[in-house]
Amino acid sequence: MPERRFVYTPAMVVLTALVLVVPLAGLVLLVQRPKLDVHWEHHPSHFWLVLITAVLSAVLAYLTGAAALRRGDPRVLLVSLAFLSAAGFLGLHALATPKILLDTPNAGFTLATPIGVAVASIFAVLSSLNMSGDRVSAWVRRGRILRAALLTLMALWAVASILRLPPLHDTAVPEVADGILTALAVPAVLLYVVAAARYLHTWWRKPSLMLLSMIAAFILLAEAMVAMVFATNWALSWWEWHVLMLAAFVLVVVGVRIQWYEERFADLYLDDTVSGRRELSVLFADLQGFTTFSENHDPAEVTTMLNTYFQVVVPPVVRRHGGDVDRIIGDALMVTFNKRGNQPDHAARAAAAGLALQEAAAAVQAAHPNWPRFRVGINSGIASVSLLGTEGGRTHTVIGDTVNVASRIEGKAPGGGVAIGPATKALLPDAVTQSLGLVDLKGKAEPVEVHQLLALSGE
Repeated sequence: MPERRFVYTPAMVVLTALVLVVPLAGLVLLVQRPKLDVHWEHHPSHFWLVLITAVLSAVLAYLTGAAALRRGDPRVLLVSLAFLSAAGFLGLHALATPKILLDTPNAGFTLATPIGVAVASIFAVLSSLNMSGDRVSAWVRRGRILRAALLTLMALWAVASILRLPPLHDTAVPEVADGILTALAVPAVLLYVVAAARYLHTWWRKPSLMLLSMIAAFILLAEAMVAMVFATNWALSWWEWHVLMLAAFVLVVVGVRIQWYEERFADLYLDDTVSGRRELSVLFADLQGFTTFSENHDPAEVTTMLNTYFQVVVPPVVRRHGGDVDRIIGDALMVTFNKRGNQPDHAARAAAAGLALQEAAAAVQAAHPNWPRFRVGINSGIASVSLLGTEGGRTHTVIGDTVNVASRIEGKAPGGGVAIGPATKALLPDAVTQSLGLVDLKGKAEPVEVHQLLALSGE
């Protein structure tokens, strides 16, 4: 697929701004000319419009949430919480359509949308903040707590609305809601404007379609909040805020769809995610004698061997010890620990993963004595966490001398063994090791003492 390139000009920015102002101008016209604000009450259209909007927002919440956890990026995580808030409360609002759950209007379901959009505005402005260093991992940890709290709030709101618990027991919804809507709309609109302005500043430094989509979505959500305050139920102005919310999420979905599938949300990543520095551990593993085995066996048998090994080997590394599989190339496996900055015990994790890998591989090898054996090398130190490449070939990886040395150490490990560098050994004071002597590593001026890791503790 060819790369998609977008050229941004001042004229395009002005045109985009004018298009975004049109809905607000339309709302003013409808409020000033009540005769134009025609009444149209159609319950099925309302239900499906709101439900489709909620589904789109939920899909975005899932995609951004998965990307945030995979890369440990708090900005994308907070964006996912904004989408989740809108999706959950919009879904509740869809149920406010007469004859869906209840026969009469209900304040809880009717107020669900402004509550959800207002909560989303908080996450939107938080996502626009610049974070670095320890704050990145701290926000990722808080993000998990905030997600649980948000889901709990939505569940409690749904229960209170269905059971008509005070203060959500009123059926005179418009009269009850007017003051609350204004109280919610004013700060929410301000927060969306601040978030859009801060994203615009980021876009100015590095223009991208994804950032532009987010800016437009925030502005449309702000306008939707304004429309909620002034609109009359089932009138054209009332339908307008529903359509504005749908347009906001459609814009982001279009931006996601157009982006290359690799690292779709990379344009939202914080600087630390794109080009930060981490103290981490890197594990390399490959099969000793793989080339000879490949030459003497049918390609289908080689493929079966590799798949059998990786099905057994990768789970212990990834799931049990928290490693991130950076890449698998042929028989080679590269795994990082503390790439997201949330594993201070990265050396112990990497060492335990290396031993577990060899233990799992040994069980496979016992059933296939003629198969090659894994050798593992681990090194620890500072590396650059970087987004490399461009559309059509982007990858989020780690680079630097720490990575290079880990690869060289792996080449010196015995078959079925785990070799570690001096930096990793220093972080494992209780480990049982055996010196492999001073080893000349390609690219290093001085020999490096490499040790074979036998156990994490002598006890």
